[in-house]
Amino acid sequence: MAEVADKSSEAAPVAAAANDKKNNSVVETAKSESKEFNVQNLVDMFTKLNPLAKEFFPSYYHQNQTKNDSKFNQVPVDNKPTGNENYSNRRRRNNFSQGRRRLNGKAFRAQRDDSIRQTVYVSDIDQNVTEEQLAGLFSNCGQVVDCRVCGDPHSILRFAFVEFADEEGARAALNLNGIMLGFYPVRVLPSKTAILPVNPTFLPRSEDEREMCTRTVYCTNIDKKVSQAEVKNFFESACGEVTRLRLLGDNVHSTRIAFVEFAMAESAIIALNCSGMVLGSQPIRVSPSKTPVRPRVTRPALL
Repeated sequence: MAEVADKSSEAAPVAAAANDKKNNSVVETAKSESKEFNVQNLVDMFTKLNPLAKEFFPSYYHQNQTKNDSKFNQVPVDNKPTGNENYSNRRRRNNFSQGRRRLNGKAFRAQRDDSIRQTVYVSDIDQNVTEEQLAGLFSNCGQVVDCRVCGDPHSILRFAFVEFADEEGARAALNLNGIMLGFYPVRVLPSKTAILPVNPTFLPRSEDEREMCTRTVYCTNIDKKVSQAEVKNFFESACGEVTRLRLLGDNVHSTRIAFVEFAMAESAIIALNCSGMVLGSQPIRVSPSKTPVRPRVTRPALL
């Protein structure tokens, strides 16, 4: 009897292990069938999709529908996979855009080089000489397209850039090197930079605005810590009454600029002598302004 009991006790774990194995195989079979079911569902879903449907292609395949629906609404079909075909078309379009940008860059550089060859650099200009007087002097050499007088913070004299309509005018202007203009002989050299054009919308539009320009100066290299009130007090104490002031700056440049309009044109001429004076922690540069300080447009309040 003892031997029978021992055998039955040994058979019990074996039977339990067999049952566990059978149960595990049943669970694995159920999981496998579930996976196969899910995969089959996905296959059925994808086979119902139309690979030539409009939403599977970029919008530029259909951009000319109104011109020729029969030609441009059809998706080109060939032996290549659709995804590769879309990629190649996108690549061609991007390459075309890059080529166009490169062409624009070359054209811009060529235009800038032409402007440099047509420009002269003039230094040692008397503070009392205006842009009109300087342009009148060089107009004998050729047609003057632009004239820009700038303040020099390291000198009581100023410098300028004069651009002509062609290179012949710029070469002729070099012969005026050493000519007396005001109380000083000016130096005339070929320019290394072109004149940055002014936005046409900022230029004076009437005689009144041109008169405003004669009373306005353009001030650069202003310390960012200096307030608008401090800029106004600086120019009023040194030059005269300021009627309008526009202080501008951004997060890119380390300094700011200002347009200062005076009540009298004489005050604007005196302000040109302020070039090199320290305002805050920076020496400012002052030059005649080509643009008037227009009053701000007040927008009607929303009700």
